[in-house]
Amino acid sequence: MGKDVIIALDVDSREKAMAFLERFTDEKPFVKIGMELFFAEGPAVVREIKARGHKIFLDLKLHDIPNTVRRSISILAGLNVDMLNLHAAGTKAMMEAAMEGLTRPDGTRPLLIAVTQLTSTSQERMESDLWIEKPLDEVVMHYAQNAAASGLDGVVCSPLESGKVHDVCGKGFLTVTPGVRFADGDIGDQVRVTTPAKAKELGSDYIVVGRPILKADDPVAAYRRCVAEFVD
Repeated sequence: MGKDVIIALDVDSREKAMAFLERFTDEKPFVKIGMELFFAEGPAVVREIKARGHKIFLDLKLHDIPNTVRRSISILAGLNVDMLNLHAAGTKAMMEAAMEGLTRPDGTRPLLIAVTQLTSTSQERMESDLWIEKPLDEVVMHYAQNAAASGLDGVVCSPLESGKVHDVCGKGFLTVTPGVRFADGDIGDQVRVTTPAKAKELGSDYIVVGRPILKADDPVAAYRRCVAEFVD
């Protein structure tokens, strides 16, 4: 599977989403639709963007009892998105149930990836709030192994973790990595960041890029720069 740049379409209305996408006249970039846009506009905006020819990563991070996740993800699969995610903390049983619900009657399904630990979770917070006392790095790799054992396609992780995830789970296990900024750009509230070129070197399969493209004076040029550094 080839590498790709996914634009995080982190806007709060259909109008803003379409105005942004209409700037792309020659490309149909892969986009991530998260909770903000999905909760504002519902499934209709997913169908509309898909109909425009874009691949879609629907980033809703499911986490519930196995039966609820199985039933819910089967509905999301009907939107014909290309990638979905859930929390690995929901256990293997939940992830296996998700895989059952995700597979369509014809045997096809979107990619399914797992969130191991959120990037906002530090070692201190994990221990004090979650009562998980294992080292954070070990927890991330254990959750990744659980996801692989459950039949998932990959995980969301830092580009800095991509190589180790591949070592632990295999080269074919996908790493979808946020936290990417241009070398000459503002890192914002991100701490552990890399450039598109460095993410490529570290082994990321997909990079998810938001503000460096969304907030650029010329988003199309910024997207093309990402592609040139990461894909080409």
